[in-house]
Amino acid sequence: MNISLERPEMLLLIIPVIIAGFYFLRKTKTKLVEWRMLVAVLLVLALAAPFTTVTQTTSEEDPSLVLVQDQTASMGIFPEETGTELYKALTANTPTTLVQLTGDKTFLGDTITQYAGSGNQIVLVSDGNSNAGKSLVDALELAKETDTPVYLVQPELKANDLSVEVIGDKTVVVDNQNEFEVVVRQAFEQNISYSLEVSVDGELVRSGPFSQNTRNYTIPYNQDFTTLGAHNISVKITPAGEDLNSINNEFSKSVYVIPKPKLTLVTSEPDSPLAQILNSLYNVSVASSYPGAGVLEGSKVLVLDNQLISSLSEAQMKEIKNYVSNGGGLAVVGGDKAYNYGSYLNSSLEEILPVLSKPSEYKGGRNLVLILDISPSARDHGAQGDILGNAIYIIRNENLRDANAAAIAFGSKDYDIFGGFLSLGLPQNRAIMEDKISRLTSDEQSKTSLDQGLIGAKQMLAGKDGELDAIIISDGGIEESYEPSLQAAKDLQKLGVNLYFIHVHSAAPSQTDKARNFYAEMLMKELGLENNYKRINVTETGQEPERVNFDFGTTEESPEEEKENEENVTPDYSLYAYSPDSFITKDVNLTANITGYNDVTPKAGAERLVITTTGKPVLTTWRFGLGRVAALTTDNGEGEGSRWASVLYNGSNAKLISGTTNWAIGNPRAEEGAVLDGPDTWLGTPSDLILTMYDEGIPQLKLDGSPLDLALTGRNTYEASVNPENIGIHDISGYPLAVNYQLEFRDIGLNKDIEPLILATGGKIYNEKDARALLLKDARQNSERQSNEPVSLKIYVLLAALVLYLGEIIARRIKEMRKFKNMQGEIETEA
Repeated sequence: MNISLERPEMLLLIIPVIIAGFYFLRKTKTKLVEWRMLVAVLLVLALAAPFTTVTQTTSEEDPSLVLVQDQTASMGIFPEETGTELYKALTANTPTTLVQLTGDKTFLGDTITQYAGSGNQIVLVSDGNSNAGKSLVDALELAKETDTPVYLVQPELKANDLSVEVIGDKTVVVDNQNEFEVVVRQAFEQNISYSLEVSVDGELVRSGPFSQNTRNYTIPYNQDFTTLGAHNISVKITPAGEDLNSINNEFSKSVYVIPKPKLTLVTSEPDSPLAQILNSLYNVSVASSYPGAGVLEGSKVLVLDNQLISSLSEAQMKEIKNYVSNGGGLAVVGGDKAYNYGSYLNSSLEEILPVLSKPSEYKGGRNLVLILDISPSARDHGAQGDILGNAIYIIRNENLRDANAAAIAFGSKDYDIFGGFLSLGLPQNRAIMEDKISRLTSDEQSKTSLDQGLIGAKQMLAGKDGELDAIIISDGGIEESYEPSLQAAKDLQKLGVNLYFIHVHSAAPSQTDKARNFYAEMLMKELGLENNYKRINVTETGQEPERVNFDFGTTEESPEEEKENEENVTPDYSLYAYSPDSFITKDVNLTANITGYNDVTPKAGAERLVITTTGKPVLTTWRFGLGRVAALTTDNGEGEGSRWASVLYNGSNAKLISGTTNWAIGNPRAEEGAVLDGPDTWLGTPSDLILTMYDEGIPQLKLDGSPLDLALTGRNTYEASVNPENIGIHDISGYPLAVNYQLEFRDIGLNKDIEPLILATGGKIYNEKDARALLLKDARQNSERQSNEPVSLKIYVLLAALVLYLGEIIARRIKEMRKFKNMQGEIETEA
């Protein structure tokens, strides 16, 4: 028991008590003083208010609920008054507050934020699509932090609905092929057919029938524009079957075409693959040596292609540094005269670059994640013991002593078993791992969500160096989560993760089992990893258990080993997107192998975007002042005959070059005159316009001929907010603005993306029938709270003081009575 004092300063009173006590002891030398001193000390201790804390568990039989009933416009595809019966059932048994959301906007995030942390539990009867106010992700994170369980009741769809949207850049470059995406969404996940029409500036350019059997389907569309200024793309779908709303079947996108941005390319190879790509996309000024600051004026990016540091004077380096600091872009391309081969180390140029021109530190070893199936299906098929047994067998592998291992258990969701990575080289770590794995029990939920386990593995392995491995050990019942699992596995492959699957299945499977078993093998085949798939039988009574150990191969070689092998083997390095979600890499499907690179080390604060399989950085970026700097540490595809990276400039890989250049450019608009930027919007949602005046003049803007009020918000920067009342393309002084159907009608059907966030709050997901049967029971269970309550010990100290005081008086009275009786006896004897 831990005892604390509420007023510890009162203990100072013990000092005068002790002084007084010793004074009277010297005077009287009786035990009475000692007793009174002890009583006084106890009284002082009582004044200090001692207390302890006791953990108490409280629960509410009638927990307070807030039922949020979504009745906004997009809920028309569900039965009317969805959730009304649930509200009646709940309010009859526990205090329940009803909050109804209506209109053409859904403020789910705001509603959750309002009631989170107030002692209530929140019940959402909604499709889960929030399109106004606070982010739903942030709101659910707040609910999690404030211990507010949020339950999601998913209504049953009664009708299908389709929506269409065009995604792509608004500002595009003249005479370039621009990529757009036509996204068709449906509420159900069923086979549908529709006709699609795409028009540019009112002229039909593409049409035809399409079909899809997924919720979302993306149709790529390329379009070039040969004239500057305002253009528009309009898309229309005509569904062949059921479609509740027609308002979201048409979509318009405004496009503003600008001249090609100016670039300056310094190269000794003006016909290299790099130069060809840049010339096709931008207005490129080519020079064989640095042309000077005057030429850079108006240029968006300076590209230094395989330049020796000796070709740049200190005065020129100062010009480049000022150019980048003031917002210019810089891209430095490698080769046999650049970086570590070009004496960049400790140079003025290196100050600007995101890398140091010296070999990156060797980081070998292996990072391994075990993805373990603990779903009820694995338990019911008798596979649980073999799943855990194989995981422990891998941990005991002597060849993995230099590896770091983590483990994720998945059923309906995933969770980290070890709390991160542990080194397999330490016996105590292996003992901890084996113990935690052996204690795993089946998830209560019925779904086998392999995708959640794979997503968890991706989060763990992202940013790790060395060899990356993930091993799935499962009974193979992944049919319900197959598509998202396949996509999650592909995302892992993009990170450079080697994926393996140990499939534990019944030795005598039923017809249902055979159908289920098909999915595990098909997953690995679609990934091109048939050799990494192993199937074993569930261990029967009396049988020796089957254990699988993959041959992982060797980990990354040390620099010395690499040097030795370079003399005998032609190098070949596969490239991977280290940061696949960055602006540069998100739409690039890298399939390139290079044969050489400059060995560099990223600086602190730099972002590695593309690496080799051995972890060597090939594309690294950072910000310098107001500018952006990219270090591409392989050659231009020509390399004076060496051709380290010729494949990087072909096919889809070439997007990496245009993406890097566009990132370095930042704003492609010329910094002259009046420049207006403003996003397309939805009916009822304002669009914020930003006008920048690079030349002197009076800023003026007109929306469809009517003047707009501008507010000065910065140096030569003005802003205005517009909210047109009509759908269509609007004109803002020659700049186009598209207004489409209400955002409420874009995302239709049930939002599955928020399900993990709901579960993270401690809530659950139901259909309406299950909610009436189970929700209140779960809410009562979630209402249990453990709290540390202070318990005062003052009364016990006072009682002790009182007992001592009374005991001393009683003892003294007994002593006096005995003495008096003895005296009385002596008197009687004398008489």
